[in-house]
Amino acid sequence: MFDLIVRNANLPDGRSGIDIGIQGTKIAEVSTTIEAAAKEEIDATGRLVSPPFVDPHFHMDATLSLGLPRLNRSGTLLEGIALWGELRPTLTREALVERALRYCDLAVTQGLLYIRSHVDTTDPRLVTVEALLEVREKVAPYIDLQLVAFPQDGYYRAPGAIEALDRALDMGVDVVGGIPHFERTMADGAASVEALCRIAANRGLPVDMHCDETDDPMSRHIETLARETIRFGLQGRVAGSHLTSMHSMDNYYVSKLIPLMGEAGINVVPNPLINIMLQGRHDTYPKRRGLTRVRELMEAGLNVSFGHDCVMDPWYAMGSADMLEVGHMAVHVAQMAGIEDRKKIFDALTVNSARTMDLQGYGLEKGCSADLIILQARDPLEALRLKPNRLAVIRRGKVIARTPARIGELRIDGRPQAVDASDYSPVIPNPPTRKD
Repeated sequence: MFDLIVRNANLPDGRSGIDIGIQGTKIAEVSTTIEAAAKEEIDATGRLVSPPFVDPHFHMDATLSLGLPRLNRSGTLLEGIALWGELRPTLTREALVERALRYCDLAVTQGLLYIRSHVDTTDPRLVTVEALLEVREKVAPYIDLQLVAFPQDGYYRAPGAIEALDRALDMGVDVVGGIPHFERTMADGAASVEALCRIAANRGLPVDMHCDETDDPMSRHIETLARETIRFGLQGRVAGSHLTSMHSMDNYYVSKLIPLMGEAGINVVPNPLINIMLQGRHDTYPKRRGLTRVRELMEAGLNVSFGHDCVMDPWYAMGSADMLEVGHMAVHVAQMAGIEDRKKIFDALTVNSARTMDLQGYGLEKGCSADLIILQARDPLEALRLKPNRLAVIRRGKVIARTPARIGELRIDGRPQAVDASDYSPVIPNPPTRKD
């Protein structure tokens, strides 16, 4: 007797007609036909069943603060930073917790059950850290929340930032963060990378740095981060987020840089929505896209995962906690429209991001945690195109959210009465695998 069986599922790897049997909080069986009963059954009706979405780069302390204390009129990164600096002294633990919990409610309905959030440690009150530690505990039954100690105004640049980051880590923050390109000089930025990697090595913690979030091709802190990763033996435990300066670097330098990043096992976390919005602001035309070299990094074997970064905050007035919106943008900006390309994009929202966060028990195999989502789509390609409803969200074997199927009602004589957009994908016999 199973507690739950999800029947007739399509899996991201292309398997179809699959049953998933769940006992307690674990997946107990995955096969074409499970000849057993269950306390509850869900018929996926040939829809896509995926492990939950994972966001490896977010700012939960700022989310849903749009308009406080004013709007970002220019829409630029620097005005967003200045605006956050105005808001920060007024933050209260209660307001931070309330906004973060509301965001987590939204995330669950979108099938987003794993989030890594950077937490600003610039204010010596560390009210942001206190609030997000409280949120991490409150949401633990339904969201795994990792926290990054993030010296947003610079580890060396902001007064008291060094001591505040140490206190945040002592309080239980999970990951060491940084922002070397925001230090006063390139030398200070490189020194901050060395210092922060040393702290991570001494404490046995991973590293996740905002790195080279600029159009300046001479912002090369990712090179230093890769070197220090190797020096301190942190291979596989370090993420470089944004890396937008790579879109402006010359190809020869990048041909040397990417292998170094691969040697260091750097996890790469672009943020397509925010990068395309904030970068290239000094350009007239031609105008740079703002996204790092996603295709080249993937082809070199680096682990690339996508972050949402911001939702309705000083930097980004849009967003909906939908990681498929992030992937949809990545398909366009990275010009990765081929069949195999789009499969890789979907992986960057799920399994790759799980690897970045070092999630244990993630996946759809026997023995994995019984965390999964049923989407109103047949496969990952269709999911990226439609950004469909999450028909069911399951956490540790329990259904924690449902959304009705999105069906259009048509009132035209001689035409169907109901329209389901997920029924419109053509069936392509022997689809090509060329990366175009």
